[in-house]
Amino acid sequence: MAAWTWRFETAGGTEVQPAVQPEEFTTQGDAESWIGEYWKELKEGGTDQVRLFEDATEIYGPMSLHAQEAEAAAEPEA
Repeated sequence: MAAWTWRFETAGGTEVQPAVQPEEFTTQGDAESWIGEYWKELKEGGTDQVRLFEDATEIYGPMSLHAQEAEAAAEPEA
């Protein structure tokens, strides 16, 4: 079974310890749901961007956590 994991980085690409310790995810959707829930805490704790891996293969990244903030601010109020 594949393991989905996040790599947490500064804007310069240096790996950092995340402010919230992630679990190992069994699906891409679980990993993405987790990052959607904790991105603010991660950003406040010094993570600027993340990369998603399936085992040792990078699926995508770097994905800026600051872009998430801009998108959230741009969404109309419900």
